[in-house]
Amino acid sequence: MGKDVIVACDFSSKEQVFDFLDKFTNRKPFVKIGMELFYAEGPQIVREIKARGHKIFLDLKLHDIPNTVKKSMAVLSNLDVDMTNLHAAGTITMMEGALEGLTRPDGTRPILIAVTQLTSTDQERMEKDLLIKEPIDKVVMHYASNAAKAGLDGVVCSPLEAGKVHEICGDNFITVTPGVRFADGDVGDQKRVMTPEQAKKIGSDYIVVGRPITAAVDPVAAYERCVREFCD
Repeated sequence: MGKDVIVACDFSSKEQVFDFLDKFTNRKPFVKIGMELFYAEGPQIVREIKARGHKIFLDLKLHDIPNTVKKSMAVLSNLDVDMTNLHAAGTITMMEGALEGLTRPDGTRPILIAVTQLTSTDQERMEKDLLIKEPIDKVVMHYASNAAKAGLDGVVCSPLEAGKVHEICGDNFITVTPGVRFADGDVGDQKRVMTPEQAKKIGSDYIVVGRPITAAVDPVAAYERCVREFCD
């Protein structure tokens, strides 16, 4: 499996996202469309970005009863995205339903991955708010294992967890990892970060990079640097 850099297009309007994408004249980056942009512009923004030739990770993190998620995934499959996701906490049955809904009549479907624990969740919050007493690393690996049992393609996880996920779920189980920053960059509010080169060495298959690219003085140069460090 080839590695790739996914650019998090966390913008609030199509004008902002197209102004950003117009800077890329020689490349068509793999882009992530999250809740902010999707809720602002609706499904049409997915169609328009796809028509420009970009691969799309639609990051909506579905979590509901299995039948609702199944029917929602069937709708999303018609948008021709390349990757989408849900919360592993929704149970194996929900993930199986999602996979069934996402699969088109011809058998094709986007990559489907599961969110194990959000990066904003730490051990204390997990125990106090969710009443989960197990160590967070054990919970993450259990959720990843459940995703694999349900037939999903991989998980979203910290780059620090990517190697262990592969050990438990296999080399072909995809790890999509946020929390990536350049060695000389600002870590912002991220607590556990890793450079693109480190993420490559530890086994990440895709890295998701936002502000280090989108807020850079030269976004194209920042993207090319990321690709060099992670993919080459």
